[in-house]
Formats: sequence, structure tokens, C-alpha cells
Amino acid sequence: MNNSFGRVLAITTFGESHGPAIGCVLDGFPPGLAITPEEIRAELMRRATGQSRWTSQRKEAEDVQILSGTFEGRTTGTPIALLIHNTDARSKDYSKIAAQFRPGHADYTYHHKYGIRDYRGGGRSSARETAMRVAAGALAKKYLREQLGVEITGWLGQLGEEVCDEHFDASVIETNPFFCPDADRVPALEDYMKRLWKSGDSVGALVRARATGVPVGLGAPVYAKLDGDLAAAMMSINATKGVEIGAGFASVAQKGTEHRDEITPEGFESNHAGGVLGGISTGQPVEVAVAFKPTSSLRLPGKTVDTSGQPVEIVTTGRHDPCVGIRAVPIVEAMLALVIMDHYLLNRAQCGDVGEQAPRIPT
Repeated sequence: MNNSFGRVLAITTFGESHGPAIGCVLDGFPPGLAITPEEIRAELMRRATGQSRWTSQRKEAEDVQILSGTFEGRTTGTPIALLIHNTDARSKDYSKIAAQFRPGHADYTYHHKYGIRDYRGGGRSSARETAMRVAAGALAKKYLREQLGVEITGWLGQLGEEVCDEHFDASVIETNPFFCPDADRVPALEDYMKRLWKSGDSVGALVRARATGVPVGLGAPVYAKLDGDLAAAMMSINATKGVEIGAGFASVAQKGTEHRDEITPEGFESNHAGGVLGGISTGQPVEVAVAFKPTSSLRLPGKTVDTSGQPVEIVTTGRHDPCVGIRAVPIVEAMLALVIMDHYLLNRAQCGDVGEQAPRIPT
């Protein structure tokens, strides 16, 4: 089982949803960044359950411990180990379905691959693991902002059938539980979620993220494409079913004259490429969109089989998100930050300041 991601900046996570703790080791992080547990926890609480009535009501303290890699409040360049104790797991909620495969989950495939599985919330395949990505991403986001001026912003683009970002105001994203950039849309989203909650069903979501201030030249034209690694990072997030860079699937219906981002001495005239050409960053905003499926943990009865292959009816009790995509916004931001920082460090190691001598155009 591979539990690591990244080349120069590598994150390795460990732990299970209902185990005593989850954690990660962030290796390759540069020395000198001031960081506190409180800063990391602030990012974790954006992802945390129980922050509104529209998410799972599991309430973890998310108190992160920095076990290594810092001295007197600054990173030292050595591996950074982070640990979070699980404080609100309710394993008994899963006892009735211990021998049943939840449809739409990793239960069936995990069982057949490893021959053993932790049925309590999915064990290692649980989205609880993503808390450590957000913790590591907190360091990457701060480094990119302070050292390069890179700002990363994520938001909810669509909730089920409800489009959320036709009108975009970044200042309101953090003022509502949906990470919605349009304050006028929040009441409609609340009504939509009320109806969904009463029905007992779930729905998917589209999360968008943008990184501004990304230097020109990150990535490579073949196997280390910036957009390729971004796609892999986003697809590694639980419940992801689609990833777009820039115009994404809309490119299918565009003409070449529309899609190509024409260049003038004053800069690019559009950004359908999403800030990446030939696998290498253009200096424009790097833009990604991630489609999340509806959660399959439902109180509505469904058909499945048990571990002996017999047909059974399953009802999933316990605390679950009616839309996992809402809490995915900080996770997408974290993975975007980790990939960009990894490519920055890789580029610095290979090219130094060579790219700095090339002619530039405004972005």
C-alpha cells in the first residue's frame, strides 16, 4: 500500500478513521518557516466535521501535535511529523454492517485486495485521512504565500443542481458553511440541503481552486507535468470522480481560435489552459476543478451482499455527510499547495535561476 505523495516535498500519512490517532510525515520541507500548531489547526477546522448542520456531526478536537521538524517555532529542514488523536469515533455505529459491503464504498475492493479490512468507517480508506493532507497543506500554503507571493483560494462551484459561483466575491467564501463565493446564493443552498436531509439522500459537488502568483516554468513536458501531477493529486482525494484543468471538458466544444490563449506584449488574453502549457506553468493563475460523487452512506435501504456473497439489505446508520464536497474545499486547496511547492523545489534543484533570465510577459 503506497501512502506517500510527492517528489522533493513528500508527504506520508498514517492512521485509520477509528484508530487512536492519524498523522503524517512531511519530508523535504525547507528550513526557516515560522509555524505554530494553532495555525495548522485553523486550517483543520475549515475541513472539520460538526461545524454546521450540513456536515457529519462527528466532532474531533483536531488538536495537532508537532512531534519533530521544528525548533523554537521554525522548521529545521528535517522531517516534520504531525499527529492528531481521534477523540470522537463511534465504532459501534458500524457493528451491524461489519460483514456487509457498503455499495459505493471501498469495502468490496479493499476486502478482495487485502483479505482483511477495518469496517469501522472504512479504516485506511476513510476520508479522515485527508485531515493530514490539510495539516501538511497549511505549511505549504504559508511557505508559498511568504516566499513566492502565491495565494490559493478554493470555493464551492456547484452543489448538486445548484450553481454557486456565477457571481464571485472571494471575500464571502469564509463567511458561510458552504464556502460559497456568492452571498445571495447561500439561502437557496440551505433550502436545498434541508430538503436533501429530510429525504435521507445525498448529492455531489464541484469544488474549484485557483493559485495566483505561480512562477513561470514549474513542471516538465513529459512525465513530471504540473497539470498531470495536479490531476493525480486531486484524483487521490476520496470521492473524486473528475478533474479539470482550466477549461477542462468545455474544451471539447471550443474552437481552436477560442481555446488558444493568444499572447501579446501585455500578456495572455485568456486562460483556457488553466495556467499550464505543455506541462509547465505559464505564470497565469493555475485553475483546477474537482467533481465529487454523492456519499453512499445512507439511511435509505439498499441492496448489497455480505462477506459470504449472500444478498442482504443494508442501512448505514451513524454520522455522515449529505454532501462530502462541502468539506473538500480545504482538501483541494491543500493538494494544490503541496503540488505547486513540490514542483517549485524540484525546479529550483534542477534549474536554479536559469528560467529567471528568460523574457517575461505580464500575467
